Amino acid sequence: MTSQRNGARRGLARLAAVCLLAAGLVGAGPAAAETPTTGDGPVVVPVQTTGPADRRFNLVFMGDGYTAAEMPAFRADLERHLNTLWSIEPFASYRSYVNVWAVEVPSAESGVDCDPALTAPARDTALDMGFWGGCNPGSVQRLLTVDSRKAAALADLVPGTSRANRQVVALAHSSTYGGAGGGYATASGGNALSSLITPHEIGHSLGGLQDEYDYYARGVPGEAYSGPEPASAHHTLLTEEQLREQQAKWWRWLGEESEAGGTIGRFEGGLYSTKGVWRPSRHSLMKTLGYAFDQVEREVMVKAISAKVNLVQGHTPNTAPIGADRTVWVDTLHPVGGELAVTWRLDGRALPTRGARTVDLRRLGVSPGAHTLTATVTDPTPFVRDPAVRASTALTRTVEWTVDTALTTREEPMEPAFTGHTPTGVPVGARSVVHADTTHPADRTPAVHWRLDGRPVRPAGRNDRDLDLGSIRLVPGTHTLTARIPGTSEELAWTVDARPATASYELSAPLRTVRRPDRPVEYVYDGPFTMRLSARDDQEGAVVSQFRVDGDGWYTYYGWPTDADAPFRFTPGGTVIDDLVYGKLGRSRAVPWDDATPDYGTHTIEYRTVDAAGNVSRPRAFLVTLVTPVKKP
Repeated sequence: MTSQRNGARRGLARLAAVCLLAAGLVGAGPAAAETPTTGDGPVVVPVQTTGPADRRFNLVFMGDGYTAAEMPAFRADLERHLNTLWSIEPFASYRSYVNVWAVEVPSAESGVDCDPALTAPARDTALDMGFWGGCNPGSVQRLLTVDSRKAAALADLVPGTSRANRQVVALAHSSTYGGAGGGYATASGGNALSSLITPHEIGHSLGGLQDEYDYYARGVPGEAYSGPEPASAHHTLLTEEQLREQQAKWWRWLGEESEAGGTIGRFEGGLYSTKGVWRPSRHSLMKTLGYAFDQVEREVMVKAISAKVNLVQGHTPNTAPIGADRTVWVDTLHPVGGELAVTWRLDGRALPTRGARTVDLRRLGVSPGAHTLTATVTDPTPFVRDPAVRASTALTRTVEWTVDTALTTREEPMEPAFTGHTPTGVPVGARSVVHADTTHPADRTPAVHWRLDGRPVRPAGRNDRDLDLGSIRLVPGTHTLTARIPGTSEELAWTVDARPATASYELSAPLRTVRRPDRPVEYVYDGPFTMRLSARDDQEGAVVSQFRVDGDGWYTYYGWPTDADAPFRFTPGGTVIDDLVYGKLGRSRAVPWDDATPDYGTHTIEYRTVDAAGNVSRPRAFLVTLVTPVKKP
């Protein structure tokens, strides 16, 4: 099973490999995407296979306005979008629930309709994508639509997927900012910010999250909200006191440090209104591209992703009573961010199985007669606090058997073997959960023994199918992890990447540089300056760089909105681009009517990396002091 934090941020020619499901094992085979797409018709390419399509949440990407000769550009755009997606929670922790497919369909002409203006010519493309809501003068430029009928027809080519278990994402061959959420998510493929549009639009399409913008038309403040209490999970009319008293909306998260920066509380504006409605965080991915989902949105997305799969992937057959002379088993999904919990009960009494995926009924001394055995699989993720969400079928599943001591289990010889595992072809991260599932003979489920650099390591509890590397103090560097079935030749091996990528920065020339003992280096400016972040890794795969100012939310570094290759630009009041504001030093500013007062003084800028294996580097920092410019006489 492919992990969410492991590998796969390679060049798309490698990333879009044909993934094999042979002998029950899931892994990556030789690259197939280097074969040029012809104009004969669409080609389905498995990009990431974590299990059978009918048991996974399937992200189906397709491009529009890419000619056959431009298909490498589609693959490169898709790679960049996936790199960013896997660096964002909860996609990072639940990547192992997701299959990714690319439907490569060449267009007759390059580009999409009404790009960038309504006066731009129509293009002959496969999916009829267009800005301005499909060339509607009453719409807005950034609303990028797709022909849903054509998109559905292409998605139907992906075997094992259906509307119930997939999400379509259509990428337009364009460098113009734009996207849309709904039944189908869309994003421009080549804009500097476009890889951040994709998780935002999936938030709409999959999670039902709403925009936290306080405008609809760019540059025009929204009216005051005048409706009833919003159905949106992350908008409210209630005060913080009322949220607590009524135990409503995000009351369980109030006062927490927001994953998107600041503290979760009550911030005015959202649903395209400037006044009269409140959101949990000052900024988040549903308001300002670059920041993370806050905890409220993340909880919604965990439920949405988990609802597309079944935590129980297999179990001892339960359509008829079973004997008490055997072992009983369940196979579960394996989140990269943490193990699922399994609780066994016999006639309602909890058994001391400590998370084991099997129970040997012969050891229980079952009394004569019929009994009820249950296994309850639950996701204990700290991303969820609402008991109703935890108890829903998205995060809790129960399997039940009738055990009849009068029955005898027929012997059916079965060789111990691995049936599924975290892929071995790419490094796993230092905090990943690695898994290995096996066959299940009725008399005894084989044990899995783990070794790290040749030394035995024991998983917590009795669940020997998962090994949480985050619970082991790994020395920085590269390690070898193995899983073996004793008494057989069955063995798996992984490379463990326990060294995060390193980040570096480059600033434009300051007025002066100040170096003091036991203090980060300080750069002094009296006006705009630029910052370029770069990263190096000793493993293959793309690295996502992030930064934050004065302890605010971590912000994905993408270059500059008008040029992905340009450095990020900080200014005292921010830079207005297409009626949005970027790079205000100090307190962030998203729209022109936000406070533009310069924050003179000293600021701390931290920076870090998220590498292809999901390792997050330790933040490093430097100081920037912004001084009032001296007026020339």
